[in-house]
Amino acid sequence: MPLLSKEDREFIEKKFEKELENDVRVVLFTKKRDCEFCETAEQLIEEVSSTSTRIKSEVHDIDEESGLASRWRIDKVPATLLFGEKEYGVRFFGLPSGYEFSTFIEDIVDVSRRSSRLSPRTKEIVKKIDKPVHIQVFVTPSCPYCPRVVRLAHQFAIENTMITGDMIEALEFQELSNRYNVLAVPKTVINDEIFFEGAVPEPLFLQQVLKALQL
Repeated sequence: MPLLSKEDREFIEKKFEKELENDVRVVLFTKKRDCEFCETAEQLIEEVSSTSTRIKSEVHDIDEESGLASRWRIDKVPATLLFGEKEYGVRFFGLPSGYEFSTFIEDIVDVSRRSSRLSPRTKEIVKKIDKPVHIQVFVTPSCPYCPRVVRLAHQFAIENTMITGDMIEALEFQELSNRYNVLAVPKTVINDEIFFEGAVPEPLFLQQVLKALQL
């Protein structure tokens, strides 16, 4: 049974035909055992990829291709990465479902365009970052405020390959959620140093990233 309704598929096809400018590589990591959502993730990626010839999808097994997983720092599955002309740090751990599905679609558009929708001032500052930044945003599919923060993390990653932005589905990765004491979403963790909850605006998000670099 298809995951995308006929209406959703038609909408995505039209959107991609109009807005995609360059090819996008969708890389999915799964494994054969002990992964409740891997099969669904593979079906979702296949259906979305089939809506445009500009989207090239590939599936890897984290156990059988451990070297590749290590190269891209993949330590849990399902994991979906979006690459364009560069190997951007735009990553989804868990299903990009519910409200996060729109994030997934908009990220594909941005990666295709090789540019984010950040303000010119934010872009200028982000491009100058020369140290690694790891942003983890914990979400749930039913959280209407979470996509805004995930989108910011991913747009930062598109503007600077020193930045990695992870969407982490909190319910799928309970152990990790417990480690970071995720009691409400969205919760953002930057370089394991900065922690905050809520859908903050772009200037405050930038401020928190810069603060993490100073610690």
